[in-house]
Amino acid sequence: MKKMKAVLCKKYGKPNVLRWAEVNKPIPKADEALVKIYATAVTASDCLLRGLNVPGAHYFPIKQLMKFGMRVFIGFKRPRNPILGLVFSGVIEDNNTNSNFNIGDEVFGFTGVSRATYAEYKCISAKEMESGEVALKPKNASHQEATAIVYGGVLALYFMRNANIKIGQKVLIYGASGANGIAAIQIAKHHGATVTAVCSQKNFELVKSIGADQVIDYTNKKAVNKLEKYNFILDAVGKNKTSPLKIACKHRLTLNGRYASVDDGFLKIKPSYLLKLTTYFETGNFKAVIDKSFSLKNIKAAHEYVEKGHKRGNVIINVV
Repeated sequence: MKKMKAVLCKKYGKPNVLRWAEVNKPIPKADEALVKIYATAVTASDCLLRGLNVPGAHYFPIKQLMKFGMRVFIGFKRPRNPILGLVFSGVIEDNNTNSNFNIGDEVFGFTGVSRATYAEYKCISAKEMESGEVALKPKNASHQEATAIVYGGVLALYFMRNANIKIGQKVLIYGASGANGIAAIQIAKHHGATVTAVCSQKNFELVKSIGADQVIDYTNKKAVNKLEKYNFILDAVGKNKTSPLKIACKHRLTLNGRYASVDDGFLKIKPSYLLKLTTYFETGNFKAVIDKSFSLKNIKAAHEYVEKGHKRGNVIINVV
């Protein structure tokens, strides 16, 4: 049987639980397509799954119950699927589905529960294709760029879905320099909003370069005084991180304003999400922001870097 390179996670823990290995190359079933993966990424969600970490500062017994739920969902003693990874860009090498995809198509996607993108190959089911987890990648994007827009783009689209952002409205993105925040800024600008980006001062130029109109340094003790009234506020960094400014933000909504956190609820991908990201990128309304790139063999170092919580945009893994 043919082999492929992959990174395995056979127990929960710190980045050193990840192991470089050779495993059997998957063979597509009757309703599956085989994708040769060119690039993937290390996301905050990957780190949470690897370490079995529950988002948010929860206390007993809520945190314990949530951790139990995670074990039921992904595996009690170890991940049920030892190959982690949620996003990818690659080429369809074989296709046994009745989908509109063809062998040789360049595709990108968000795999959801099946994960397994920390590898050279992955099988994608017809059901996953139909649900919108895979799409033709933007024609003008490299595999690295396509991978970089998926995670933050999909999450931002999902958690901003009820924002009903209109031209001239004010939007605040807390955690604006991460993958989710980078995407949220660009989506809000696409809808004509005036965007305030909250991040550290060293990332001011980055968020301005993708459209932020105003910037606030969350480490500044007087930052609360810079807050206005906002039609929509997105906590793009999640509930594991907080500050006096973040707490104050919740009280700065307009009368019918909305507040959302990327830790609220479970992501449900719609077929339109990847198609929207493709359109945004191909029309020049969406940029890929890549902080660092690592080889698949050095993915442990990538996890260590992401877990520090200070990445700018995305951390890409070059598989090929």
